[in-house]
Amino acid sequence: SLGNSPGLTNKTPKSKKIGSDQSISRKISQYCIRLEAKQKLRFNHGLTERQLLKYVRTARRASGSTGQVSLQLLEMRLDNIIFRLGISPTIPGARQLVNHRHILVNDRIVDIPSYHCKANDVITVRDQNNSRNLIGKDVGSSAEGRIPNHLSLSLSEDDKLKGFVNRMIDRESIGLKVNELLIVEYYSRQA
Repeated sequence: SLGNSPGLTNKTPKSKKIGSDQSISRKISQYCIRLEAKQKLRFNHGLTERQLLKYVRTARRASGSTGQVSLQLLEMRLDNIIFRLGISPTIPGARQLVNHRHILVNDRIVDIPSYHCKANDVITVRDQNNSRNLIGKDVGSSAEGRIPNHLSLSLSEDDKLKGFVNRMIDRESIGLKVNELLIVEYYSRQA
């Protein structure tokens, strides 16, 4: 049970009730805690082990806290930004929109979900009927309350959605509640 994963589903996890006659006396190891934090991050973003390891290694080479930089790299992926803007209800849904060439970044078709968005990027939906129908008109209103402060979403005069990446994401805006130090510690044994 990895808890709440906002990128995968809108459902809330049910708490499992254990009978009063059963007692769980199991010591959870430090490795288990680190592994669970890593798996929560991995499954939420829909990454393979190799992809996540690559992000951690890239973050290690960058200046700053390895954990924070790796979370920033993951949050600035195109599929995650589409999810955070509210254009898609889940990260896998956002990944499919990108793969099927429905998304434009700075007026160019981008079909790579792992595309790294930068500050001042403009994200729009392709100007075709099937692209617009997939996304629907009620997207902007439902997402307005939960858009993080590093992104903004506007509806132009011709009913076209425009998402803006205002700046790099800060730690407070990251949607998934995970301890990034546990992930760095997990990978410190393998690098």
